[in-house]
Amino acid sequence: MSVWSRIVELAARAFDPEAEAPEHGEECAPHSNDVGFTAAVIGLAAKMAKADGITTEVEMAAAARVFRPPPGEEENFQRAFMLAQQTVLGFDSYAKQIGRRYRARPCLLEDVLDGLFHIAGADGAISDREVAYLDAVAGHFGFTDLEFRRIKATNLGPDAGDPYAILGLLPGADMEEVRRAWRRLAAENHPDRMVQRGAPPEFVDIARDKTAAINAAYARIRQELSTPVA
Repeated sequence: MSVWSRIVELAARAFDPEAEAPEHGEECAPHSNDVGFTAAVIGLAAKMAKADGITTEVEMAAAARVFRPPPGEEENFQRAFMLAQQTVLGFDSYAKQIGRRYRARPCLLEDVLDGLFHIAGADGAISDREVAYLDAVAGHFGFTDLEFRRIKATNLGPDAGDPYAILGLLPGADMEEVRRAWRRLAAENHPDRMVQRGAPPEFVDIARDKTAAINAAYARIRQELSTPVA
């Protein structure tokens, strides 16, 4: 069995193919035994770690936690990771491949972006070059600038004074729009959903942090909209 076959067999467990689909009917898992998906995501993760010019052991460890290579396969995973991260060139083809194949499953694509944000922040800081890389990947996945703004904000926190970004809204949205966005995002990102899907603990932690950010943004906007202007 090849290195890729062994990795594919077990790395795919990061997204349970038998997971229950969200209420809007889209599945949040790749097709069973999709070798191309797993290879492409490992490539994107490796190139994410290289985006700022330096790959640290902490970042590689973060990627390994997300993909969970089984006992005895750590060396094979590291070899594949190191081969892919030798340069950031070629990441576009990985991102386009995944984007074309799973455009109808945006929740899966957002999971991939969340995992990349997790790897980027594993060394304690996310550089401008890493954010630019993530923005480019999101574009190849088919996310709009506004959608990436929301995903970035839920992972890194909103820009000062902009809780609307976390809810994927533009400033000026009315309370009904805010409430609808909050309910949808809170349901989609609830940690229990990740647990049910058998996702790694890192993804459950990401979902927990995103849910806290979503709730905090909603509370802040609600307070702002209910406070009379002096």
